[in-house]
Amino acid sequence: LAAKLETGRLLASLPRVDASALNGTTVAAWTATAIRHPDVRRFVLALFRLATYANAPDTLSAGVAVSQLQLALAQNVEYLDGGWQTLVDGLRARAEAAGAVVRTAAPVTGIDVDAEGRACGVVLRDGTHIGARGVVLALPADAAAGLLPDGPARRYAERATPIRVACLDVGLTRLPTPAARFALGVDHPVYCSVHSAIARLAPEGGATIHVARYLESTPPDPRVTERELEGVLDVMQPGWREVTATRRYLPSMLGASAVATAADGGLTGRPGVEVPGMANLALAGDWVGPTGWLADASLASARAAATHLSSRLGTRAQAA
Repeated sequence: LAAKLETGRLLASLPRVDASALNGTTVAAWTATAIRHPDVRRFVLALFRLATYANAPDTLSAGVAVSQLQLALAQNVEYLDGGWQTLVDGLRARAEAAGAVVRTAAPVTGIDVDAEGRACGVVLRDGTHIGARGVVLALPADAAAGLLPDGPARRYAERATPIRVACLDVGLTRLPTPAARFALGVDHPVYCSVHSAIARLAPEGGATIHVARYLESTPPDPRVTERELEGVLDVMQPGWREVTATRRYLPSMLGASAVATAADGGLTGRPGVEVPGMANLALAGDWVGPTGWLADASLASARAAATHLSSRLGTRAQAA
């Protein structure tokens, strides 16, 4: 009863918590002082994992975790019929309609710089040079680190610790237990959701289920994790193996490029879109800028990068 009462009070008061005041405090430190009951602490840590994808309480900024949980409780998330690929396809179609040329399987291995020290194009893996008036590096932190000039952004990217998640996706011809749609591990960092119960993500009568483990900095053996995720399905959907049409296991999927640490001041410690020392070069990604987390950060930094370069180059930024 004491734990339930504390949970109720905590969730009721959470919208009024000033998350920015916790930027320099770790999740572990905040939960240790703000939450009395151990069961409530474990429950809140599970909610933080769900909202941030991060299983790093000893380093993650509590400001990030609290603000993400506030956002999740207030607005939740949207699921797309047909999956997130429909969003990717739509963005590509809009870009190409505006005149963009999209190249796939063409990794960038270098940035061309003119005599004045301005970014003037990129070099592809096959040696092709593509000229440009300005360049936006929209890459994960580890990939960007090898392309950036020496400076704060490169040093941040080099020391960044990625957030990784082990994922098991299964497609079933039917859902053995229709009422069991969601589970969140409290004593284990796991998650299970029947996504097809929310959006059209399976053939009629079928089901698509996502099971995940939020990985620690030193993850367990991938085979052990796969058996653990299968065990979650055994509890949630007994008999799922007999009705499996397809399955995919991703043992180390990238959830985010960099843990926003308390030591760096949370989101405020991330590099900005401008790159000191190289004009006409801008950054975008989930590790860039003081605004947002995960996809929100990518979109916010992309807009900021476009605005910055448009201002420098004397063109007008257009939002799709």
